[in-house]
Amino acid sequence: MSRIQPSAEVPAHEELRVPVHGGELAVLRWPAADPGAPVVLALHGITANGLSWGRVAHHLAGRVTLLAPDLRGRGRSGELPGPYGLAAHADDMAAVVKELAPGPVVLTGHSMGAFTAAVTAVRHPQLPSALLLVDGGVTFPVPTGLEPDELITAVLGPAMSRLSMTFEDRDAYRAFWRKHPGFADAWSPWVDAYIQRDLVGEEPELRSSCAIEAVRVDGIDQLGGEVAQAVHRLPLTALLLWAERGLMNEPQGLYDDQRLAAAKLDPDKVRTRYVPGTNHYTLLVGDAGARLVADQLLAAAGIAAP
Repeated sequence: MSRIQPSAEVPAHEELRVPVHGGELAVLRWPAADPGAPVVLALHGITANGLSWGRVAHHLAGRVTLLAPDLRGRGRSGELPGPYGLAAHADDMAAVVKELAPGPVVLTGHSMGAFTAAVTAVRHPQLPSALLLVDGGVTFPVPTGLEPDELITAVLGPAMSRLSMTFEDRDAYRAFWRKHPGFADAWSPWVDAYIQRDLVGEEPELRSSCAIEAVRVDGIDQLGGEVAQAVHRLPLTALLLWAERGLMNEPQGLYDDQRLAAAKLDPDKVRTRYVPGTNHYTLLVGDAGARLVADQLLAAAGIAAP
């Protein structure tokens, strides 16, 4: 494990590097006030990075240690080579826990990170002590008749199209995201730090750190096959928090009662909780959503929320 300088954008966390296949994985750590406190391992979405968990970390307030990696092909782990796919991410997470956590961790993930968390729990059943899925982990209906790249773009929208764009400066990237319907009413210093972490390169040609091939492989992976089955094979009971609205703040979210019923989840393996007033993103980065996620993580860690 090696250390690099902490980010100046959001204080009170450090950045570590953990050896994995092909190089080193960047891992953000918000340490607990008590070194013996439980550890939470939090996995981000398909084109996100570890700072997407910054507002949750704020509400955890040092009562647990939070580890939030930049997954392979994103953020400061953007240069890590393939193979990609959620099984590769799951094995990376096992390496992170081996290096940074003394025992089982509370495992959580948002969006694709929730699918990755489920796969991690199946591949490494000794790793999680509890599992929280945040608007992901359960396969949802997708458009039919599209090529894989078209399908991913249809599901992700602007989050995918920006990967081939360049931006003249950081303000331009900020302006791009502030127009996104999913973020428009939830902008904050935490969101700003998270989106700015994504940028690499030099002005006037800044670009996203996300490796397009990583996003492509992972996006196809999470839409079916063994990844889709992971939530039905969990070694422990999970809680799924699902947002009222979708990625573009549209009324139809990724999940609803009918879609969850069609998924035929085992109620002894997956409990579900509807979170009104949130969309796919604000369930994680909005203040109310982040507070709820933090409270659920504290409860899973055996720590009472205030």
